[in-house]
Parts: sequence; structure tokens; C-alpha cells
Amino acid sequence: MIEMLLGVVGAGWLGGHWLIRRGLRAPRVADDATPAGVAWQAVALPTANGKTLRGWWIPAGDQAPALAVIHGWGGNAAMMLPLVAAMHGAGYGLLLFSARNHGASDSDTFSSLPRFAEDLEHAFDWLRARPEVDATRIGLLGHSVGAGAALMVAARRREVAAVVSLAAFAHPAGMMRRWLRWKGIPYRPFGRYVLAYVQHVIGHRFDDIAPRGTIADVACPVLLVHGTEDATVPVAEAHEILAAARPGQARLLLVAGDHEGFGDSNGPLAEVIAFLDQAGTADR
Repeated sequence: MIEMLLGVVGAGWLGGHWLIRRGLRAPRVADDATPAGVAWQAVALPTANGKTLRGWWIPAGDQAPALAVIHGWGGNAAMMLPLVAAMHGAGYGLLLFSARNHGASDSDTFSSLPRFAEDLEHAFDWLRARPEVDATRIGLLGHSVGAGAALMVAARRREVAAVVSLAAFAHPAGMMRRWLRWKGIPYRPFGRYVLAYVQHVIGHRFDDIAPRGTIADVACPVLLVHGTEDATVPVAEAHEILAAARPGQARLLLVAGDHEGFGDSNGPLAEVIAFLDQAGTADR
């Protein structure tokens, strides 16, 4: 009888873990477009766990500056295409790619902020090895969890010239608690356990990977871009990240729009380009 009861409890425990991982799994959305109006080539980049990332390389001439561009959770390389015309027109080579479990890239056991950062770091190293790229002028541009990944990579790689963070959240726990409320899951006792389990699976404490923490270790200039109508990540979180940066290292650009509206206007992109110029990423 005891063995049967333990078996039922164990099955429920394992089933609960399966439900957590299934509920948090990033949706895979196929790329529905390719770069237009520019010369590009399809690329396959090696990343961690023997996996391959797929995307597009859009060169900008000999010894040009470049940006590694990464999307957010459930996104793909095609969702970053609204940036191409302005950024490439300003003289930047662009590497747009999908993280593992996203777009056309390989599947892996799970996605997480640290794994987004692993993928972005491999993309950064791929750019550094390109003969047509000036390895001293490579920046990172990320959206949402990709923005958190950009800050995480820059915190450990002093070679990064600049970071553009689009709609980053301040702390993974805040995002998780908003997700729990959306799902109608009370924080006590269930939500608290979910957060602990997720940290166990990804192998990192949320406090150690939170953008509001990693930005303090970033040496290069950082531009935080955030929509004033962002309902997914409240604009207060951008101010929280800014407050944690070194004095004079980062600045905040507030733009009209929501969590996904970063490429809708030439105005904000012009300010992003001006920031990169000042940061020394571009040759002007």
C-alpha cells in the first residue's frame, strides 16, 4: 500500500514537472520572410551542445562594423527584419539568427536566458572571425530575453563594442510571476515551486542572470530602448536596469509603442544609430 502511494505521488511529481516544462516551452514560429533590398547569404552557425543556428548574414563592405541581432522568446530571425533597412543603410553588417528551439535553428532540451546568451556569444565569435568585419567594432542588439542575453554576453566579453537592449526585463522572476498570474496560478504554494524548479533546470539562479545585475559588469556603452505602452514588460523595469548601470555607462530611450513595436518608426532607429556612432561601433 505504501509503495503504491509513493508511486502515485512520484507519478504526480514527474507529471507536474512535465507540465511546467511544457507550459514554459517557447513556441516555434517559422520564418515567413527573408531580407529584402539587400545582398544576403544563409548561414549555419555552430553553438553549444553540438547544435546549429540558422539565419542570414548581410555584409556591409570591407572592414565594416557589424551587429549580432537576436530576437525574443518565441520569436525568430525574420521578426528582426524591420531593423535591416535603416541599420544596413547606415553601414552595418547584420547577422540575424534564430536561437535554439526557434525559427529554423536546431532543437534542444529547453530554452533559457543563459542559452540565448550562449547562442549570441557563438554568433559574436562567428562575426569576429569574418575577414570583412572589423573585429573591434562588433555590437550586440537583442529584443526582450534576447536583450537580457546581450547584456549577459557583454558582461563577460570585453570585446563587445556596444549593446542595444530592446524591451529588456529587469529580473526573470518578475517575468515568471507575471506569467503565473496570466495562467491563474497562485504564487503560494505552486508558483514559488515553479520558480525554484525552473532555476534548477536551467542551472542558474535568477539573481545571477538578471539584467539589472549583469549590466553592472558591462564595460561598453549600453542603450536601453523601451516602449512606453509595453504591457509585457513595464517601463519601470527599464528604469530599474538603468539605475543599476555604472554612472554614465547607459542611457534610456523611451519610444511610443508596445513590446513588439521597436521597428515601426525611423525616428527611434535613427537614435539607435546615433548611439552606435558615439559608441565607436560605426565608421563615420
